[in-house]
Amino acid sequence: MRRWMRTGWLALALLTAGAVGAVAQEEALLGAVDETLEAVEDPLEAIQLNLDIVLTLVAAFLVFFMQAGFAMVESGFTRAKNAVNIMMKNLMDFSIGSLAFFIVGFGLMFGAGNGWFGTTNFLLSGADWSGGEWNFPFLIFQTVFAGTAATIVSGAMAERTKFTGYLAYSVFICAFIYPIFGSWAWGGLLDGGGWLEGLDFLDFAGSTVVHSVGGWLALAGAMVVGPRLGKYGPDKKPRAIPGHSITLGALGVFILWFGWFGFNPGSHTAGDGTLGRIAVTTNLSAAAGAIAAMFTAWGLFKKPDGSMALNGALAGLVGITAGCDVVSGMGAIAIGLVSGVLVVFSVLFIDRVLKVDDPVGAVSVHGVCGAWGTLAIGLFGLEEGLFYGNGAGQLGIQALGVLAGFVWAFGTGLVLFYAIKKTIGLRVSPEEEALGLDIGEHGMEAYSGFQIFTTQ
Repeated sequence: MRRWMRTGWLALALLTAGAVGAVAQEEALLGAVDETLEAVEDPLEAIQLNLDIVLTLVAAFLVFFMQAGFAMVESGFTRAKNAVNIMMKNLMDFSIGSLAFFIVGFGLMFGAGNGWFGTTNFLLSGADWSGGEWNFPFLIFQTVFAGTAATIVSGAMAERTKFTGYLAYSVFICAFIYPIFGSWAWGGLLDGGGWLEGLDFLDFAGSTVVHSVGGWLALAGAMVVGPRLGKYGPDKKPRAIPGHSITLGALGVFILWFGWFGFNPGSHTAGDGTLGRIAVTTNLSAAAGAIAAMFTAWGLFKKPDGSMALNGALAGLVGITAGCDVVSGMGAIAIGLVSGVLVVFSVLFIDRVLKVDDPVGAVSVHGVCGAWGTLAIGLFGLEEGLFYGNGAGQLGIQALGVLAGFVWAFGTGLVLFYAIKKTIGLRVSPEEEALGLDIGEHGMEAYSGFQIFTTQ
């Protein structure tokens, strides 16, 4: 009996010890799992962050390549005697704009502010220059956007603008005019929050913030500098001044179309499936814009005009930029179709009715179609649009943003260009214009030995 009791107590003790050991083992195992999950979670977050950074940088590089596209479009759509001048302007507006935006513009646009402009982040103050921070890729991405807004103006004022005057307005556009409006719509991306943003104004990648602002500045500049010699006859009717190379112009449009896959998807700044949807809507609108412009011009001029079709593709790209993240494929096609038709009639209206000489159609492509694309969110937005049963509230907010962009950019543009005109001068002499800005402003030729001089 005692032996059995001792055996029973021993078994009970063993069972108890086993149970306690099992509990301890389970707790240790759970602790190890928690530590493993924590160890895995941090690297996954780091991987996602690094993916987002790389994506943003690659997108910024694509948008930078759009400078080459603008240079080709502007050069091809204008005369050979001004090609060097076009190249220099596209080189210098980005170079000067990069410095101006870094020193002043980035802080005004994304610094902590009062709803109207930022007051911090000048010279990227507070950034750790010894390490890697999100501010650096974000800065370069926003810098190439500022360069885009500035270079839009170049095409509308081509072939008669003084190089020094162009340098002057490039500084002010990238340092003040573009960043301040940008802070109204995008300031909350970092520290602040603009007044338009507070009203839920939507402009995903900049149909208004970048393109319309650039387009309305271009309109102001073209009006102040005046038309090219020979553009309007004694009867005030416009005369065609053909560009020297549609081949270069077409190359520029294809480069811009390619770069737009950085412009729109890159604005998402995150590596996930949304990128594909934005790329699809971007491409559909561009294609629809090119087709619509071609058929519109075909009907008006009895020929499928190449320059109009090329501008139609750009119009579709500009139009979809605001709402590329919130519309469906069919919505993107509709936006592109309207953009393509709109750009043709806008070019004719500006040329024949307003009597404003815009050699490349920059005001129509960027200003007018940028405004249309911004308004289109209030019509075709899946969760915001009137056509999807969401009322007209968003459309009204979008219209307010478009109007604010026009008043700000066109108003400040008129002041800026008149000030330059009255001080350092905005326009070259008639003799320089007739000879070509390449010779008069830069002392060289783009096509040495092949230059054709004209009196116009």
